Amino acid sequence: LTSKMSNASPSALMPLALMILLLSGQWSSAFTSTSTRCERTKFAASSALAAAKKKVVIIGAGWGGLSAAHSLSSQNDEAMDICVVDAAPRVGGLVRDGFRTMSGKRKAEAGQHGFWEQYYNIFHLLEEELPNVEMDEVLTDFAEQGQYSPKGLEAVWPVYQRNQKLPTGLAQALYTKFTSLPALDRASAAPLVLAFSEFDDSPEAWKRYDQISFRDLCIRLGVSRRCYDEAFEPMILTGLFAPGSECSAAAALGMAYFFVLKSQEAFDVRWSIGNIGDTIFQPWVDYMESDREAEGKQRVRFLTSTRVTAFEQKDGTTSANSAIDDISAVICNSSSGEEIKLEADAVVFATGGAALNGMVRNSSVLSRKAEFRRYANLRGTGVLATRIYLDRKIDTPYSANACWGFDAGVGMTLFDITKLHGIEDKEEGTILEVDFYHASSLLVMDDESIVEKVKKDVDTILGPQCRDAKVVDAAIVRLPQAVNWYCPGSFENMPDVKSKAFGNVFYAGDIVRTRHGSWSQEKAYVTGIEAANAILGRKTNENIIPLPKDEPHVAAGRSAVSTLKKLVGFGDPSRAPSIVDFLW
Repeated sequence: LTSKMSNASPSALMPLALMILLLSGQWSSAFTSTSTRCERTKFAASSALAAAKKKVVIIGAGWGGLSAAHSLSSQNDEAMDICVVDAAPRVGGLVRDGFRTMSGKRKAEAGQHGFWEQYYNIFHLLEEELPNVEMDEVLTDFAEQGQYSPKGLEAVWPVYQRNQKLPTGLAQALYTKFTSLPALDRASAAPLVLAFSEFDDSPEAWKRYDQISFRDLCIRLGVSRRCYDEAFEPMILTGLFAPGSECSAAAALGMAYFFVLKSQEAFDVRWSIGNIGDTIFQPWVDYMESDREAEGKQRVRFLTSTRVTAFEQKDGTTSANSAIDDISAVICNSSSGEEIKLEADAVVFATGGAALNGMVRNSSVLSRKAEFRRYANLRGTGVLATRIYLDRKIDTPYSANACWGFDAGVGMTLFDITKLHGIEDKEEGTILEVDFYHASSLLVMDDESIVEKVKKDVDTILGPQCRDAKVVDAAIVRLPQAVNWYCPGSFENMPDVKSKAFGNVFYAGDIVRTRHGSWSQEKAYVTGIEAANAILGRKTNENIIPLPKDEPHVAAGRSAVSTLKKLVGFGDPSRAPSIVDFLW
């Protein structure tokens, strides 16, 4: 072809040149068109992929909300756009730091945070699922704990697992060192075994025992006043954050069984080293925000300092998997005043009862539903968290202590932060955390009066060495309605994991009803996984570590009660009377 072209005349080459130009233009156009189509196809595919992702909005960034986000992002069976919204500037809920001392020089958090022996799922998270957290570096070892009244040391709780194994109940009775409570008074608690045998954590048991207060249950079963005041009331005040007269018997039995009686070692506890926001929550958030595609996991977005203000519903159209009135968007306001609209295929409410109550009162979409109007009955109780910084070293016999009798109806705990956080060599003095529960009567005091009261209380507990010390700084954190209040009758107002009012609404937190049997942080974490399982269409208990089975003597007692109720009820236990029925 080259030789032929070289021998041809210019006029003969003109048609060929024109043909080549035309062909080259067509090929260029074709290539350009193909390239553009490829880019458009890629963009369309990307947009389709984004649209195909299930949009999940999680309201609340405490244990429940973070657990739900973690579970949803740890799977790749379904593409997710996961967004966690929280009004606070940093995640972690009320347990997160972010407070300052009165001098402004030191950072503080609300409370000191414990992790009990049966927090199996949280321990699994820290040990196996967070590569940037070493559990033994962020949690203390087990240690003895004290109990004080204005009269002095009342009891010492040992590390139960370091003692010879005994049946639960017997172990706690023999190994707990009561310094002044007589054996006869302790023996008066024996009739409570009947209540623990009947209360099996089922919805039916909850409904029965939720009718009365724990104090009424104890009185009518013959528990001595001294045993109640010195053993049970302090446990309820620091475990359920309200007096036994104002706490559901069902909640008290469930909490006490999980924390104290499930096994000999149930009450053994490890405490957070350092501020939990720095040691656990921030690494957890960093991990969820990171690119984990190589691990088969998805990213999570966090919108902090962002308050939920409203909800939108679908406009009447429906899909195969959602009800006509599902929530379609969550409306928020940022701290700068910007309105943010988050489209939602699923919404998880992971807040406390008081916050849920507030959302219902301020949303016409939610308040139209009877299910949500029930939540207006949910209440919280106030917490006063304080830290005092002393100018000298104080020898505290026990680094963690429960206290009672200092203020009527108010629970109290005392922690030696310098010991628990391992900073004795770094601090010239001593840092003490003193927290009060059901503390509305104290929240109204001014800061100086609170510091004076706290110092007086710890002087009473720790004696002359503390009285000689001076307070050089203090942190005062007021948290009205901060923790859930399990008052009698509250069970019927608690949410289930899955809403019946909206097809795409779910709940997580320690106020949520669950059959797992756990309490507090562990319960919030477990219900977060349950909410994620419900969104993904999985079994409720998938990826959840269950509590151990009841010990043989406990199972035998519950079986005997169940058999007796079947006989009395002519085959139907629900027709048989309950212990509660004889107490009215």
